[in-house]
Amino acid sequence: MTQTYYFIGIKGSGMSALALILHDMGNQVLGSDITQYTFTQRGLAAAGIEMLPFAAENIKPGYTVICGNSFTDEHPEVVKAHELGLKFYRYHEFLGELMKPYISIGVAGAHGKTSTTGLLAHTLSGIDKTSYLIGDGTGKGMPDSKFFVFEADEYRRHFLAYHPDYVIMTNIDFDHPDYYTGIEDVYSAFQTEASQVQKAIFAWGDDPWLRKLDAKVPIYYYGTKDTDDFVAKNVSRTTTGSSFDAFHHGHLIGHFQVPLFGEHSVLNALAVVAVAYTEHLSADLIARELASFAGVKRRFSEKKMGDTVIIDDYAHHPSEIKATLDAARQKYPDQQVIAVFQPHTFSRTIAYLDEFATTLSAADAVYVTPIFSSARETSGSVSAADLVAKITKPSAEIRLDDMSALLDYQHDVFVFMGAGDIQKYEVAFENLLSDISPKSN
Repeated sequence: MTQTYYFIGIKGSGMSALALILHDMGNQVLGSDITQYTFTQRGLAAAGIEMLPFAAENIKPGYTVICGNSFTDEHPEVVKAHELGLKFYRYHEFLGELMKPYISIGVAGAHGKTSTTGLLAHTLSGIDKTSYLIGDGTGKGMPDSKFFVFEADEYRRHFLAYHPDYVIMTNIDFDHPDYYTGIEDVYSAFQTEASQVQKAIFAWGDDPWLRKLDAKVPIYYYGTKDTDDFVAKNVSRTTTGSSFDAFHHGHLIGHFQVPLFGEHSVLNALAVVAVAYTEHLSADLIARELASFAGVKRRFSEKKMGDTVIIDDYAHHPSEIKATLDAARQKYPDQQVIAVFQPHTFSRTIAYLDEFATTLSAADAVYVTPIFSSARETSGSVSAADLVAKITKPSAEIRLDDMSALLDYQHDVFVFMGAGDIQKYEVAFENLLSDISPKSN
């Protein structure tokens, strides 16, 4: 029987994906959010899902309400839902229930969750019926799915609502300094989640924290060393992508190619191979699907204007910046790489000020925008200028109303990175390029 689901904060990356899943399953879906355009709403609009401005009167009897984790119990729509006695779930609570009938595979980690989830969802979907929720706002629901692939976010320990069959753990790193007290606190969250996994865990073998995990199910480590259970050997990284041979305890599984860049892409692909192999899927079919992957939104998304390359990426932590710049160097080894970085939140910027400076210095030149604040944190004791002062390569602050400094490098590769609204800087730069060369495509 179909239901009507109302999403409070429907444009959130996970929320929009979940809304699409429930819509695909034949339910009536609508929701509310800010009126400003976000990249996630395109999929919602294409599906005909109604998006309303926040208002208590939106909430009607008979709705099942799913609320994004950014909204407190004092939000007018939350208050109204409780007044009407409606079924009410937080996002992670509902997702934990939704996945139960399927073979569920979560992807957790401080970095690489979205890219790996997208790659896993694409691969399994080409082999058997698969529902999936990806953190770039992409979701697909099939009631008769065999697999359910989802991104498992560690923020505020939300992933503890999940008891999946399998989990890929890409790494453990200190992030979200507004919640976690340090790396040990992050580890404790992953250890708790590991204890809830039902069949097996796939963890990156080079991560010392993941090596400390204890679980009631097998932990298979993947990487490039003989001490790992699943090993990538004969790795080749070229300007067209990456390839490797995958082994399990010395047994050759097969040769795999993926049109992705950066060392992390090989590891992500190997993790996908490991899960699919454990589920006894054909190595030939796995290889076929990996080779056709087109990427996920806001993860190394490329656009060319004339001979200028513009890359959009969600990277907002030093480890992610390092991986993104590494990927750019692999694909464009003969061009300068210019980083345009928007720091995300004051607490993260001050916690990683030196690390940001070190990783950004791998670019040929760096431009830093003002810090993007969050609803929880509107000011702080650090600025873009503090970061610029520590970067060893040519660097400067840049503002939206004057992007002209970037024109000095217009025939190079620009990597715009950030988890806030960095895309408005990309648009401003694209407009500058269009003004100079109206025939750019």
